[in-house]
Amino acid sequence: MSILDQKLNGVKEVAILGHVRPDGDCLGSCLGMWNYLKTAYPQVEAQVFLEEIPAKFGYLNGSGQIRTVFAQEVSYDLCICIDSSDKERLGEGQGIFGLAKDTLCIDHHITNEGFAASNVIDPGASSSCEVLYGLLDDSMITKETAECLYTGIIHDTGVFKYSNTSAKTMGIAGKLMEKGIDFSAIIDESFYEKTYLQNQILGRALFESVTFLEGRCIFSVIRLKDMRFYGVSSQDLDGIVEQMRVTKGVECAIFLYEIQSQVFKVSLRSKRFLDVSKVAAYFGGGGHVRAAGCTMSGSLYDVINNLSAHIEKQLEG
Repeated sequence: MSILDQKLNGVKEVAILGHVRPDGDCLGSCLGMWNYLKTAYPQVEAQVFLEEIPAKFGYLNGSGQIRTVFAQEVSYDLCICIDSSDKERLGEGQGIFGLAKDTLCIDHHITNEGFAASNVIDPGASSSCEVLYGLLDDSMITKETAECLYTGIIHDTGVFKYSNTSAKTMGIAGKLMEKGIDFSAIIDESFYEKTYLQNQILGRALFESVTFLEGRCIFSVIRLKDMRFYGVSSQDLDGIVEQMRVTKGVECAIFLYEIQSQVFKVSLRSKRFLDVSKVAAYFGGGGHVRAAGCTMSGSLYDVINNLSAHIEKQLEG
């Protein structure tokens, strides 16, 4: 019996929470849990609370049932937090977490110190979906649940490209494929497919990108005025930093977009040896060794200079 089964014993109402600005792994793990509970624990009333999700994930079963308005005065029997490294990352969900009678955290971030009553944290796992799979009864995993878990795994591994991909990861992906999912469509439609406007803003970012530190790093920025001009939101910027990362000779890619005047969301990616999570953590962010992010204030020149100083230390180390 897994800790999940133990926690669900006698439970009637469950709240499922992910982190702010949910990505593929967050959404896949939260909806994967929701779909699994529907099958394995039909007596449990489960509800997912997340911020607005990208439209490209609309194929996931239960995406239309997600609540974006967070309950503030409801005490759930159990609150399951997935893919969140600390309470602050829960955003408005902190209220639900605080009122819950019991809490369980399922995560794979190395910075997670275990903020719930019970915690299942595996920093060696590719994704929270991989960790979650280990807690589930495979015979009770439906095609709908498998689609969610597979989605999370491909998004946190860059479709099995990143160094966090292991033989175990591939084995789990294979088990999920056996559930009859259309894995090719999931990869194309949620990871690669872009709208015409998304392609335009990607082209703009690549055209205006700049290399530095002798070509070992590359950065690009999209200003608020650019986003307004193209009619795009932050969700339309997914994948830009990944395309920059595969530039020949580059070890580290930095993509920034302005969220207000001189305030930037920063995405960091590396190829082989740079630990970008250390860089992001210094500026109050976090993430993984090869993929991390933070929010920084100041002029673009100052932001890049501050990031560059920390990146250069590792490159010369």
